[in-house]
Amino acid sequence: MTSLSSHTFGGCFHILGLSALTLRVAAGYRRFVIRVLLADDEAMVRAGVRAILAAAPDIEVVAEAGDGRQALALARAHRPDVVLLDVRMPTLDGLATAAELRRTQPDVAVVMLTTFSEDAYIGGALDSGASGFLLKSGDPYELMAAVRAVHAGASFLSPVIAHRVLQRVGAGHMSRQAAALDRIAVLSPREREVLALVGAGLSNAEIGQRLFLVEGTVKAYVSAMLSRLDVKNRVQAAVLAHEAGLITPP
Repeated sequence: MTSLSSHTFGGCFHILGLSALTLRVAAGYRRFVIRVLLADDEAMVRAGVRAILAAAPDIEVVAEAGDGRQALALARAHRPDVVLLDVRMPTLDGLATAAELRRTQPDVAVVMLTTFSEDAYIGGALDSGASGFLLKSGDPYELMAAVRAVHAGASFLSPVIAHRVLQRVGAGHMSRQAAALDRIAVLSPREREVLALVGAGLSNAEIGQRLFLVEGTVKAYVSAMLSRLDVKNRVQAAVLAHEAGLITPP
């Protein structure tokens, strides 16, 4: 694991020009706070991430862990909304920790943090049930945006990771598209609409606005769609939506 550098998350104390959006929503966000558990084996990295999130009025780091087993224990004790996990940790790594969280606390959203961008880590994170994947070299805004997105029921990939995922989707496009179309044939027309909007990165609330449905109904559609497609999370569903041609990649 590399040490925290001045480039980690774009520099921990480069607090984004938090400006307009933060000032506009500061009072309102205090009515609800996203509770975050942070797990990383390097204290300096945890301090940097905490400093970034401290600038967000709607996000609170409620606990920190130095390894995966400690993260699981603290998740049981604090019941966070979002868990930020380093991929490489001693005792129990981030991928195994994410998989156990998905099994024992399925309502907790997981975002993976790493200095690595190899496809093996990306695929492993998605398979473990993570809803987001960030590189530590990214902009601090990505960290805040990811926490808010996964808490709202959406998925979030850093731009570098999203590009790599779309490249993988594009490889062998015709054969993948045929297989994807065959898989989504089990969906109802409404579920296909929901899948397309999930693929576009919309949260449940945003999908509800588009389809004129209450958020609870959207959540039920998403759950049914994930079950029918036999995918573990919204990120895998989004990839399938791209493969099936429901979404036009940027």
